Amino acid sequence: MRRPSARPSKPAAPPPPQSAPTAPPFNAPAARRLRAALGMTPEHVAHGMRVSYGHPRVTPDHVVDWERGTAAPSNSELTALAGVLWCSPGELIGRPRTLREHRIARCLAPEDVARAVGHEVHAYLRMEETDTWRGTDRQSGALADLLGLGLPDFVTVTGRNAKLGDLLRSAVSTRWQAYVRPVAKLVPLDRPFLEGALRALHEDYQGHMAATLSWGGGNSDAGDTARDFLNRIVDHFWTRIQEIPA
Repeated sequence: MRRPSARPSKPAAPPPPQSAPTAPPFNAPAARRLRAALGMTPEHVAHGMRVSYGHPRVTPDHVVDWERGTAAPSNSELTALAGVLWCSPGELIGRPRTLREHRIARCLAPEDVARAVGHEVHAYLRMEETDTWRGTDRQSGALADLLGLGLPDFVTVTGRNAKLGDLLRSAVSTRWQAYVRPVAKLVPLDRPFLEGALRALHEDYQGHMAATLSWGGGNSDAGDTARDFLNRIVDHFWTRIQEIPA
C-alpha cells in the first residue's frame, strides 16, 4: 500500500526586522571646525571614508549635509568620520542623552562596559536598546565611574527621569514634605539638599499659580508660565540642587 506523501511543511516565517539603533546626536559645527583645521575639503573627507574605512557610498555631498546639520552620519559612518578627522567619536557627538550615546562618547565597546559592570554582553545591549538600566548599587556605581556620569546624567540613562518628573510635579502642587523620601530613592542626595530643592520648587510653582488666580484668573501668560514650569520640572530641580550651598 502506497503511503501518502508527506505534506510539505510551511516555510518558517522570517524573523521580524530589527530596528537599527538611533544614531547619536551629531555635532555638525565640530565636524566642520575639525575638517577646516586639518585643511581638508569635503572631497578629501569622503575619499578617506571610502578608501580607508570601507564606506564606498559616501560622497562629498554627504559630508556637506552632515556639516550643515541637514543629515547625520550613521554609527559606522560617525566612527569612520572621526578616523578621517583624527579625533575621537565623542568629539563629533553633541551632548549624550542615552546610555548608548555616553558609551560611544567614551569610545567604549559594549563588551568593555559589560565587563566593567559585571553584566553579560547580551543583557547589557538589551538595556541600551530599551533605555533601561537594571543593576545593583555596585554595578550602578561602576557604570557612573566608567562613563563619567554626573548625577543628572545618571538619573537620565538609568530611566528614572519620567518617575522623577511625576514625583516633582506632585511635590510642587501638594505638600512637598511628603515627597522627600520617594525622591531620595531615585536621587541619592543628602536630605537637606532635597528638602531645600523641593521647598524652593514648591514656592516657585505656587507663586506662578497665585499669579494665574489674580485678576479673576484672567492672567493667561502666568498660566502658560506655570504649565511650562511643570513641563521642565526636572531641569528646574537640578538647577535648584546646584544653587544650594554645600
